[in-house]
Amino acid sequence: MRIRDYAAADAPALAELYHRSVRGIGPRDYSARQVEAWASLAPTPEEIHRRYTDGRTALVAVDGGDHPLAFGDIEADGHIGFFYRAPEAAGTGATTALHDALEATALAAGLARIHVEASEAAKRFLLSRGFAVIKRRDLLIGDVPIHNFAMEKWLR
Repeated sequence: MRIRDYAAADAPALAELYHRSVRGIGPRDYSARQVEAWASLAPTPEEIHRRYTDGRTALVAVDGGDHPLAFGDIEADGHIGFFYRAPEAAGTGATTALHDALEATALAAGLARIHVEASEAAKRFLLSRGFAVIKRRDLLIGDVPIHNFAMEKWLR
């Protein structure tokens, strides 16, 4: 497993990984209706490519065959946007390596803080990496109530 920069050819696989992650990991913490509402927000490959060529740092954790296991991005202000892992990549270290690479990007940019809106599963992982919950965010996707957590980590 290794971390590399996003490449345009990754966009279709990352869009598909997003779906598998939401539908494969989401049901552990959210109802079927909530998972489907969340999945409805999935970006298209074109949206991923547009997002990942706007100046933010976009990274992909890949296996030995260069197939994506996880992906994430960090904006210039330290906001982590997408942070998704394929369900079958559990235990590979992909999530930890991706987090560490995003944090190293923030440190290299001189940022004092990184922040994110995290699902229940991501919250558990990020707490183990030194993040703190700022607040629970109760949202509606259409008419479906769902929640996530605003979280932050101070680097200095």
